[in-house]
Amino acid sequence: MSDTQGTEGADAASTPSVDTGVVPTERAETIKAVRLRHPWRNTFAVVLILLVLLFILDAAQRQAFQWDIVGKYLFDTRVTQAAFITLALTVLAMVLGIVLGLVLAVMRLSPNPVLKWIAWAFLWVFRGTPVYVQLVFWGLVTLIYKSIIIGIPFVHTWATIGITWAPPLFLLAVVGLGLNESAYMAEIVRAGLLSVDPGQEEASTALGMSWGQTMRRVVIPQAMRVIIPPTGNEVISMLKTTSLVTAIPYTMDLFGRTRDISATIFAPIPLLIVASIWYLFFTSVLMVGQYFVEKRFARGSDRSRPAVGAAVVGPDGVAGVGIDVGGKG
Repeated sequence: MSDTQGTEGADAASTPSVDTGVVPTERAETIKAVRLRHPWRNTFAVVLILLVLLFILDAAQRQAFQWDIVGKYLFDTRVTQAAFITLALTVLAMVLGIVLGLVLAVMRLSPNPVLKWIAWAFLWVFRGTPVYVQLVFWGLVTLIYKSIIIGIPFVHTWATIGITWAPPLFLLAVVGLGLNESAYMAEIVRAGLLSVDPGQEEASTALGMSWGQTMRRVVIPQAMRVIIPPTGNEVISMLKTTSLVTAIPYTMDLFGRTRDISATIFAPIPLLIVASIWYLFFTSVLMVGQYFVEKRFARGSDRSRPAVGAAVVGPDGVAGVGIDVGGKG
């Protein structure tokens, strides 16, 4: 019995010890965190809340707002129809602006100097002049262009075609807003395309992808993270810019319609509140949609997970090494 125990003890003594790399540490004492007090910040917040409440109470009792007229015309047929016309103006103008902006962005990035300078001149004109002035010009387009002359300038005229057709004011409003928006969308798209590392396109070409496949599968999905946020802001801005189509003059939009009603009943303030409520409603819906679209295109950009080799403190207070094993979470 003693011989066996001696043999086992000798074997245990001859076995080399294995270094696990973990240094035993004593459990640190629990630190009780005390929240830092901010009396002045809390006081300022209370004062702001009181001011907001006082403003709401004052607005509810002020007779100039005429809330009974606001409730009467908020869902009036003429107002609701004008609200959806404003929404149609916004959508159509943004579609035109995005499509033309994409073309202008490609022209700006083209190695062809003619295309590059034409795009630059377009942006220079439409970004350098107020949109209201542009809409006034579109309202006078039938006075500016009364005929089309076909021939060699200053040499010979082959034919003269008189223009007797007057385009609809709604079409002029869409074209005027869309052309102005395209100048801004061109720079947004160009910035998004330039934000993608050129090595991505080179790697895609090396893998045998065509230019269209590279843009569709590699470049554009990454550029959308840069393009989407300012585009959402442009949509919201376009919704409010539609109130300027009165310069054409087109008065079937939300602001123009409520202004005409207010001129009839001699109550401008309540009708302005009606228009503002509808603008706020559409803007709120667009902001929510923008949030979810941004969240959709921001997938895979979460940097909150520890990288390979980063130090991680476990629940027992012992430091270890974090290993990224992949996955979405």
